[in-house]
Amino acid sequence: MPSPPGLADLLADLADAFARLQAPWYVFGAQAALIWGRPRLTTDVDVTVGTVPGGTPALLSALESRGFAIRIDVSPDFVRQTRVLPLVHEPSGLAADIVLGGPGLEDDFLARAVRVDVGGVVVPVLTAEDLIVTKVLAGRPKDVEDIRGVLAERGERLDLARIRDVLHLLEHALGQSDLPALFEAELERWQLGQPLEG
Repeated sequence: MPSPPGLADLLADLADAFARLQAPWYVFGAQAALIWGRPRLTTDVDVTVGTVPGGTPALLSALESRGFAIRIDVSPDFVRQTRVLPLVHEPSGLAADIVLGGPGLEDDFLARAVRVDVGGVVVPVLTAEDLIVTKVLAGRPKDVEDIRGVLAERGERLDLARIRDVLHLLEHALGQSDLPALFEAELERWQLGQPLEG
């Protein structure tokens, strides 16, 4: 499935803004699911950015210089509480949610992100293994479908031990016993060659 019109321009402008700030970042969410899994209809662009010198004001300034604008009226409290900047890339009209990364797991994701060519623009993308972890955490039906898509496309090449290790760490940190179980059920489904739908 071809990328949405304007996606490459949006990613190029993000890359330029983050390079000016010398800020680490990666693409995750639906676009990462397209890269590592099966095609599905989406125009969402989700990005996590690491520590930015000068904080949120410097980040917003750099993004605005590359054609991004806040797409809904948000207060500083909203940004502090959600750690999300909801933006629109005005040249393409596409929405982008910029997540302000924190210490811990997101630092690990940043360190492991891999560079991928997306429509002629090379950008850092969450690994397939870390994408599965985030999808298990979210746990919505569309996230389970994305897990199935990644297993279908990359199952033989996945580092299953890494996925299990991170999920077990999260299980203890969050007090959720269902995280590894969800992954193991989907892994077994794939290994048995069961239908991906339903």
